[in-house]
Amino acid sequence: MDEMDVTQLAEERPSAGEDERLKAILEAIVYVTDEPLSAQQIAAALEQPIDKIKRLLDELVAEYARPDRGLSVREVAGGYKMATKPEHHEAVRAFVKKLTPPLKLSLAALETLAVVAYKQPVTTPEIMDIRGVQGAGVLKTLLDRKLIAESGRKNVIGKPILYKTTKEFLVQFGLKDLSELPTLKEFEELGRLEIAELEPAPEQTPAPERSNPEAQD
Repeated sequence: MDEMDVTQLAEERPSAGEDERLKAILEAIVYVTDEPLSAQQIAAALEQPIDKIKRLLDELVAEYARPDRGLSVREVAGGYKMATKPEHHEAVRAFVKKLTPPLKLSLAALETLAVVAYKQPVTTPEIMDIRGVQGAGVLKTLLDRKLIAESGRKNVIGKPILYKTTKEFLVQFGLKDLSELPTLKEFEELGRLEIAELEPAPEQTPAPERSNPEAQD
């Protein structure tokens, strides 16, 4: 091995080791953050070139895409997030249901969320007109869960508040952006399946007892 080869090898080894260390840091960052972070945000925080960060993130995505990994790293809502793979959702859901009471999203809340998602920005009167029922309480639930947010006011009489979906909505439904929204029918079917799995069967109301004519005066 000549002197040039030795010098080149010495330069490459630290670089390769630094990339592996940086990729491990990226893996930890994606794991611990609740909100998806963009490559630009991560690069700025670590003071690293965006091209290097994007390349290492792409490598992480590829590594976690292997079938022997239970988690995935993918772009969601404009950033990177670690999550369980879809093929393991049933097993994970069954396990979690045994640990804690499941969160519930009522059919009314799901329908309202669908209206906001597909018609946004949309006002309360417009939502009620589409659904045909009152929905103030449902809107508050969606606001509390940060699935929707106010988006200004519509320039009409009364200036009603406009609502739109949030970044949290994209995260919860695993969407990169609104262009990945399923069809309205698929969205509603997905929600109905979730509700059927999460909510306990309604208790049947016992039939009223018949009065005994013989016991009457």
